[in-house]
Amino acid sequence: MMDRQSKKPKSRVVKINSQRAWDFFITQASNQACPVVVHFTAAWCVPSVAMNPFFEELALCYQDILFLSVDVDDVKEAASKMEITAMPTFLLMRQGTQIDKLVGANPDEIKKMIDAFTPQFRSSKISI
Repeated sequence: MMDRQSKKPKSRVVKINSQRAWDFFITQASNQACPVVVHFTAAWCVPSVAMNPFFEELALCYQDILFLSVDVDDVKEAASKMEITAMPTFLLMRQGTQIDKLVGANPDEIKKMIDAFTPQFRSSKISI
């Protein structure tokens, strides 16, 4: 009998901690035509931190999308380039370009944003 508590699934959210890492993952995703969802967050922002478990769950549900988490204080250049002015902000990107943007901790709207862009990736685990 397996103990499910000890078998926590590995996170699919990539924590970006430098401009170099940002450039690398965005380039890789573009080369593979892989959509990207980015959570711009800050350790001091309670709504941002509160969204982390939901973002982890989304990443497990949408296996064909790359999920990145960017702390705006660690990667100021990326946050500035993407014109992030409030946290949390969620971006949907493809080919290195922003397709959609959502500001605020709103799980339903984030799911809608992803589903509207990627109907073929729609998850059976998330009820609409």
